[in-house]
Amino acid sequence: MLAIIAILIVPIPTALMDFLLILNIALSIMVLLFSLYVKDPLEFSVLPTLLLFITLFRLALNLATTKLILGNEGYAGEVVSVFGSVVIRGNYVVGIISFIIILIVQFMVITKGAERVAEVAARFTLDAMPGKQMAIDADLNSGFIDENMARMRREKIQLEADFHGSMDGASKFIKGDAIAGLLITFINVIAGLIIGVAQLNMAFGDAAEVFVNATIGDGLVSQIPALLVSVAAGIIVTRSGNEMSFGTELAGQIVGQPAAVIMAGVLIIAVSLIPGLPTAIMWIIAAALMIIGYFLYNRLKKEAVVEEKAEEEVSAEEKRKPESVTALLQVDPIELEFGYGIVPMVDVSQGGDLLDRVVMIRRQCALDLGIIVPAIRLRDNIQLSTNAYSIKIKGVEIARGEVMADHLLALSTTEVEEEIYGIPTVEPTFGLPALWIPKSDREEAEIMGYSTVDPPSVIATHLTEIIKRYGHELLNRQQVQTLIENLSKSQPALVEEVVPKLFSLGEIQKILSNLLSENIPIRDMATIIEALGDYGNLTRDTDLLTEYVRQSLRRSISKRFIPDDVAYAITLDPTLEQLIIDSTKQSEHGAYLAIEPVQIHTIFDKLKQIIENMKNKGRTPIILTSPLVRRQFRKIIEQISPELAVLSFNEIETNVEVYSEGVVKI
Repeated sequence: MLAIIAILIVPIPTALMDFLLILNIALSIMVLLFSLYVKDPLEFSVLPTLLLFITLFRLALNLATTKLILGNEGYAGEVVSVFGSVVIRGNYVVGIISFIIILIVQFMVITKGAERVAEVAARFTLDAMPGKQMAIDADLNSGFIDENMARMRREKIQLEADFHGSMDGASKFIKGDAIAGLLITFINVIAGLIIGVAQLNMAFGDAAEVFVNATIGDGLVSQIPALLVSVAAGIIVTRSGNEMSFGTELAGQIVGQPAAVIMAGVLIIAVSLIPGLPTAIMWIIAAALMIIGYFLYNRLKKEAVVEEKAEEEVSAEEKRKPESVTALLQVDPIELEFGYGIVPMVDVSQGGDLLDRVVMIRRQCALDLGIIVPAIRLRDNIQLSTNAYSIKIKGVEIARGEVMADHLLALSTTEVEEEIYGIPTVEPTFGLPALWIPKSDREEAEIMGYSTVDPPSVIATHLTEIIKRYGHELLNRQQVQTLIENLSKSQPALVEEVVPKLFSLGEIQKILSNLLSENIPIRDMATIIEALGDYGNLTRDTDLLTEYVRQSLRRSISKRFIPDDVAYAITLDPTLEQLIIDSTKQSEHGAYLAIEPVQIHTIFDKLKQIIENMKNKGRTPIILTSPLVRRQFRKIIEQISPELAVLSFNEIETNVEVYSEGVVKI
């Protein structure tokens, strides 16, 4: 930039001017060749900025040559003189027309076309960004790519948008340069004639010969490099990403179409029959094209035969090899399999949005439970019925459901005034009675008090509940390591004190799994690790440590299970609590409960009766126990009601109002 400014201000000797003009031509040729050799436009992402510098450099040279032409009696160096004399050859009209044609080709054809292509490319690139981002998220959730690959593809999309947007603006530089070249040439001719006639006392013809020759030479020296740069910009904006350079791609595509080359030769022979045309020349060209096409055709046939033989050899070799079963041993953490009737819900090209919902499920689980849900693999399964789907955890089917793609699921509510006609079914997530109704009946059903759900939402809700229910099984040591590393960024001292000095990743995983198994979020990792740091020196029992952590999370637990600060609870008789304490035995594998089966059945019967009474009142049951028996009583009732919340009094906030709905007695 400083050198360009110096050229604008400081007088330039003619020898140095020749060097700079040749340098400008060399730079333009280099830019053109580089645009032909790049495989992807992003490999030449500096082109927009480079166009600005080259344009400024060329305009500075234009000004410098103008000063030399007008102030040095039309002499601006050997380069300008040679370009002018070669083109004009004693005929100023031919020289001026040649210069104008070059200017028109650059301005009206190449520059304007490249500007339009850049504008459209920028617009389409920006419009396509959300779709490309969604496709990346879909591939990530399906397990086709990992996090690093997804991040690289997102960065490439952003770079493409920036590049095409910059090229849209940079094309204006070339357009302005062409206009400036025309104006400078016009000024040089008029000013040169005035200076030659008025100041140098030259005849008009002599003045025209000197200054028009120099001006045309100057214009050509400037516009030919400008034309090369315009072509380079046009090549870049019209190219799509490919693994080959332009020359290799062009040759490969022409070689792949020998019939077109042969037909071109035949058409030239047909045109040569018109009287007056140079028949001999046209026949020579036609013969050359047909010979080239014939050789290309034979080459393609030979390549096809060789490729077919190679494929047969590879296939035979694969059959001879011992079968590799390692790929079959891979087990996906979560899988969603579906019949072909559900494929349109997954296929984005058919308007399906199930992939987007899967992305939202991962985010929702991260916000709700604080877990990192593994990539959910979606695949079709022809063994399933048309509208069925299956949810698997670690290769084992956990749940199955069925939807009707062209219907809506209508769930009855307490406000239903009149029944609507539909196909009876059971809602797969919570087992509620429901109806499949046509989409056209949606408004009528909602007026009658039904709640309508579309099939993708049914599947997404079912998948979400399964993930929450089995989140403790999906949590592995690698995810725990990620959670710990994330916490260490904000609280490094806490993590350094606890992990791995007091607890290993396996022990922390066990404690977090205990929390998730009872629907306790683990987002507040700082509080969890602090509690482990406080009690880590007292015990190594992960079940007991889980109870200490739960007490530290009492505010979160209260808000999760008692959002209105009013708890309708089931309590335990002191005699039953004492029985549980006395029956708790300790072994090397942990604590276990030794209660007679008859007593357990009595507890089950009493508990079922109280729970049914509460549900009839529309209240969500919660069991409150003393801290000493909470863990063991939870192990008893999880056999009949695993979703029932069992809390201790130490896990309830002081502002919560507790009303007893029943007491479990022996």
